[in-house]
Amino acid sequence: MRDRIPDSIEARAHRRVRRKLGFYKHAMVFVLVNLGLYLISEFSGRHFSRTVLLGWGFGLLIHGVVTFVGLQSEGLRERMLRQEIERMRRESENEGGKK
Repeated sequence: MRDRIPDSIEARAHRRVRRKLGFYKHAMVFVLVNLGLYLISEFSGRHFSRTVLLGWGFGLLIHGVVTFVGLQSEGLRERMLRQEIERMRRESENEGGKK
């Protein structure tokens, strides 16, 4: 029989992949749309694409930071949770011994 991955790990993996794919799709749309706007602005003589590029680029940067820092902090969150559980267990054991 094949070992099954616990549902919680599989669900977390799905969430992580969705977050990454969401960012990659955003980046692809950003590149394609801004390339098109650049070409239109160059041929029309009106240089409006820089404003869109900077504003949307800032939004894409924030999306990337939130996505990848959030993925990195998941391990930190789990470590903190384990530490807190251990601290609470020690405290409850100490309280039980005092009675």
